[in-house]
Amino acid sequence: MAQRSRKRKTLPTEAVNATIKSLAHDGRGVTHVDGKAVFVDDALPGEEVEFIYTDIRKDYAEAKVVAVLSKAPERVEPACAHYGVCGGCSFQHVEAQAQISLKQGLLLEQFTRIGKVAVSDWWQPLIGPHWGYRRKARMGVKYVAKKERVLVGFRERRQQFLAEIESCKVMHPLVGERLMALSAVIGELTIRDKIPQIEVAIGDSQCVLAIRVLEPPSSEDIEKLRAYAHEHGVSICLQPKGPDTIKPLPGEPEVIPSYALPDQGLAFQFKPAMFTQVNYDINRQMINRVLETMALTKDDVVLDLFCGLGNFTLPLATQAGSVVGVEGDLPLVEHAKMNARLNQITNVEFYAADLSKDIALHPWAQRRYTKVMLDPSRAGASEVLPHLKLWQPELIMYVSCNPSTLARDAGILVHELGYRLVKAGVMDMFPHTGHVESMALFCK
Repeated sequence: MAQRSRKRKTLPTEAVNATIKSLAHDGRGVTHVDGKAVFVDDALPGEEVEFIYTDIRKDYAEAKVVAVLSKAPERVEPACAHYGVCGGCSFQHVEAQAQISLKQGLLLEQFTRIGKVAVSDWWQPLIGPHWGYRRKARMGVKYVAKKERVLVGFRERRQQFLAEIESCKVMHPLVGERLMALSAVIGELTIRDKIPQIEVAIGDSQCVLAIRVLEPPSSEDIEKLRAYAHEHGVSICLQPKGPDTIKPLPGEPEVIPSYALPDQGLAFQFKPAMFTQVNYDINRQMINRVLETMALTKDDVVLDLFCGLGNFTLPLATQAGSVVGVEGDLPLVEHAKMNARLNQITNVEFYAADLSKDIALHPWAQRRYTKVMLDPSRAGASEVLPHLKLWQPELIMYVSCNPSTLARDAGILVHELGYRLVKAGVMDMFPHTGHVESMALFCK
């Protein structure tokens, strides 16, 4: 039987007047029209706005502002000419200090609504640079024949198409202010339509651009990329397949980016596609706060779950008796071991394990730990939390990039495992975006 084609629903074209009541977890304003929640881009609580619908579903609708009739005091003019088109940022219309205050409010709301837990004490938000802070990114690349140019950057807001941008103010200037030059050199290549993305990895003093290539570049292509790299002081690598195939241009040395933690006397090396925090200033402040809060001694045996390349593990080891780091990504585990050797840290062990699966039979999981560090992905740590019954740590430090799963896990720790939420706070790891890094301390 032939399938009936689905017709796209025709959206109302007339503007709707409404007052924004609250803020959604992704930074959109929320109002209600005829009993249905409407999520409105670029709208703030308390504002009266005119909006037009961009999508209507059964249970909710989405919209964008066409006019602000009464402005919230924290509203400012976005600094980037591409704001509203490029989907990389969603908070530039909010004054910088107000952004993090709103995000703290969102975290509180998630703790209350999802976790059913109260926060009695808050850390002061950690604040850093608001522009040029981003040192890791995966940028899209697209050759558009009709425009006879290559687009380099991020997708349009709520679309699959790449935005046509000339610069990015949140990216480190080594890349963010040179998008047009990068676009131009790719546009000169014979394989300009065979490059889907660029992995950006910027260390304290090194910049590596790993270019994904679906076909091998010609010798002329390689020389053009080499000339660009030398002119702009960057290292260009080619990635024909997976991350393990990233290699520098023929004849060029491998540049391994690194970042330092001066307060701990540590340095970390990483490969371009490996996860690191995007904002080094906030990362250093965050680690300092973790160490201050955990108050480690040589009697402490610490378990660091979702440890990555050792970003927390090695600083913890400078103060604790011993630390065990566990991570699901084997290449990251091997790199963590290498970073331990690089820093001459000998009281650490690293293991690879899928922390979303049963880990009970792993020897490291059968030990006792005095304190536990958690830094999971957006999915959170709910699968591993039941093992705390065996480990019986007196203190749990939880760093999260997703307030919703942090709140969910906080509910498990408090209501099922007998811990108390002592303190929480937010960190401005991702200014001008809807994302926020959070931290919570739990004690027995």
